[in-house]
Amino acid sequence: MMLDRPVALITGASRGIGRACAVELARNGFDIAVNYARDEAGALDTVELVQQAGGRAAALQCDVSVHEAARELVRLSEERVGPIEVLVGNAGITRDALLIRMSEDDWDQVLDTNLKGVYNVTRWAVRPMARRRRGRIVNISSVVAFKGNLGQANYAAAKAGMIGFTISLSKEICRYGITANVVAPGYISTDMTKDLPSDVKEALTRQIPMGRPGTPAEVAHAVAFLSSPQAAYITGQVLPVDGGMSSGFIS
Repeated sequence: MMLDRPVALITGASRGIGRACAVELARNGFDIAVNYARDEAGALDTVELVQQAGGRAAALQCDVSVHEAARELVRLSEERVGPIEVLVGNAGITRDALLIRMSEDDWDQVLDTNLKGVYNVTRWAVRPMARRRRGRIVNISSVVAFKGNLGQANYAAAKAGMIGFTISLSKEICRYGITANVVAPGYISTDMTKDLPSDVKEALTRQIPMGRPGTPAEVAHAVAFLSSPQAAYITGQVLPVDGGMSSGFIS
């Protein structure tokens, strides 16, 4: 095993899209810092899958919504796995409710994890990247950011904010050889969506020109490309991975 493989820190990597990104990047030559908030068993499963794909990995617990905890996550990632070349901002939660029924806590938890968490981890990770004058930041937003969705005002606000954050960041850090882009998945078959009522799943599928949900691996392929040397001249962009679901909503 190579000891000089580049390192990717992936937040929310204990399952779903985060796990798929970890495995795909490992196949593409990366070692992986696997962040998780509560699901240690899932994170350890991701570590095992990364190792099977040829990479080294460490599971690192951190609630990314806590600023100093995010700083420690970056420090431990660099100490235990190696200098971070790629940061994938994937950690996210949902607390769905119509706005008139949405509690302040439901709003705060989603914004703190899904948006503030991206700020927290990026703020600390971008500093060593800038010193080394290289790096890739790929944040996982959602087509909900530009389509909206009933009962997800908090989630849509966080994911839209992530896009504005990333595009602004890209203009600040390009001078250091760092790119920052967004992948915006549509309806993807994950643990987060598997328990949706069947009529909701059918309604979502009808909105997809390709006629089916996507898979976490299909999102991970886009992340791997934006993390690669071939994407060196792509920054400040939003790449939907949604089977055509958002066609016409963004240019």
